[in-house]
Amino acid sequence: MKHVIKYESPYTYNDFTSEDRPEGRFYDCHGHKLPSVTSILSKTKEDNDGIKQWIERVGEEEANRIRQEAAIRGTNMHYILEKQIVNGNLWDYRPDSPDEKQAYKMACKIMDEGFPRIGQVYGCEVSLFNTDKYAGKADVIGIFEGQPAIMDFKQTNKPKRREWIQDYFYQLVAYALAHNAMYGTDIQKGAILMCSVDLNYQEFVIQGDEFKRVSEDWLKKVDQYWAENIFTDPNEKI
Repeated sequence: MKHVIKYESPYTYNDFTSEDRPEGRFYDCHGHKLPSVTSILSKTKEDNDGIKQWIERVGEEEANRIRQEAAIRGTNMHYILEKQIVNGNLWDYRPDSPDEKQAYKMACKIMDEGFPRIGQVYGCEVSLFNTDKYAGKADVIGIFEGQPAIMDFKQTNKPKRREWIQDYFYQLVAYALAHNAMYGTDIQKGAILMCSVDLNYQEFVIQGDEFKRVSEDWLKKVDQYWAENIFTDPNEKI
């Protein structure tokens, strides 16, 4: 299979255990319980009238079905892409179900369009935390367009506009800041590699002044989370 990427890391990555609780997912980082990036985003998210209107239009049951299908498709696509990055080939992968076949097509589109810009991968699904603030798993860490970057693969039912994916950018900067804190790096770039079900590839890169601005906004969200959720004690052990 083409698109073989150098998979080698100058850093030693360790995995952290996690636990899902009613208030969200928490990671045990050396004995400290820290909320996940996605939990913070969920708790600090503003009301989205567009999503509410969509649910009202299609109905709760249909909305749940669409979201579940998207989640399964996204999981399958991530598996395929990670397998290609880590193993360098997909010769033994045989998609069976319609969902798996669709995910395979979408993964191949990302490999064709996005992988040529990835020079090296340090790790996939890397556990990271920012001391006493938050934790989570970065999809991909490596070199994108010649610079260290956090990368994420996303599936979508239809093409997205940049202004619709602010949470994706928050995730990128959150993991970059955590990696910088843990390993003394200076990652200031992130990339979203996205494919829709109709095989429309999109790429969103965040860097420079935008990266700094989104980083500042993200840290404000972290402060907001801790101010509003005093039940989460960073010293509490899972």
